[in-house]
Amino acid sequence: MKFESFGFENVTADLNRLDEVMPEHGLIRAEQWDYERVSYDRKFELKDGTFYLRVQGYAAEGDVGAHKAAVKLLTPLLGKYYYPHGMEYGEGESFPASLVKQCEKILAQVKEEIEHFSGL
Repeated sequence: MKFESFGFENVTADLNRLDEVMPEHGLIRAEQWDYERVSYDRKFELKDGTFYLRVQGYAAEGDVGAHKAAVKLLTPLLGKYYYPHGMEYGEGESFPASLVKQCEKILAQVKEEIEHFSGL
């Protein structure tokens, strides 16, 4: 499921600042990065399964590994995890309404904070 209404794809922000803001909302980068890309994930374990809210981005300038990058964000995703195959984000997936609302609230808060430091 894509969260297109938040406009994340129009945002470029400093990597170090993102690394401060995202964990405040449960979105963890951990090892999901390479020198050009980052992913911040928040895990939700519900009776319906395991779900992940994912905010991805890529280095528009600089290097993620050196912690000196301007990150262009992409449209946030909500996916369901299927063992052992991985994540499914497809249109055919069913997501609990309460989870979707919770993710929308998190994304709204993150977007507001990002706007403060990115000068939008």
